[in-house]
Amino acid sequence: MIEKSFEDLPVGDKHLREARISVEDIYGGIFLNMKRDTVLMPDGQQAVREYLTHPGAVAIVALLDDGRVLMERQYRYPIAKACIEIPAGKLDPNEDHLLCAKRELEEETGYTATKWSFIRRIHPVISYSTEFIDIYLAEGLVPGKSHLDEEEFLDVFAAPLDQIISWVEEGEITDVKTTISAYWLDRYRRGLVSPKPI
Repeated sequence: MIEKSFEDLPVGDKHLREARISVEDIYGGIFLNMKRDTVLMPDGQQAVREYLTHPGAVAIVALLDDGRVLMERQYRYPIAKACIEIPAGKLDPNEDHLLCAKRELEEETGYTATKWSFIRRIHPVISYSTEFIDIYLAEGLVPGKSHLDEEEFLDVFAAPLDQIISWVEEGEITDVKTTISAYWLDRYRRGLVSPKPI
């Protein structure tokens, strides 16, 4: 039985850190790159770590005036399924994260927002990718015309938060950024958390 609590753990992470010895590029793609590093572990042994480098992404919790959330449904090839998600997209090189969020919301849904706030950064696949997703709250939505990328096909719709949470709990929504955002929004509406004004 584990009797330690978090407060009982050693201060800092030096005893857990791994030091890079060498880097090997395995594969270079359009925006994902596969690397294989040799690392020195805390006990002095060597190990191999393979991982993907990713430019990062943004996601948007876009709230309509009636409280519903803008959602998308699009086919995700790696899991061969049409998934329900919040709007999102990857960062272009050196792109400002908030500007990327504004661009993606308008491109994918046609909406712009008059009020933006920062929710949080998440790391969706910490075991094998450098990817992060910065999640923003968009309010004061103004409708417009979407302009999807050439290789982008998706449905845009609005759903109440209770329905989104039901989809998460039923396993219909498995996307991590959408799951985290749904539970954050529920806590926000109950006054338990707040976004950071921009």
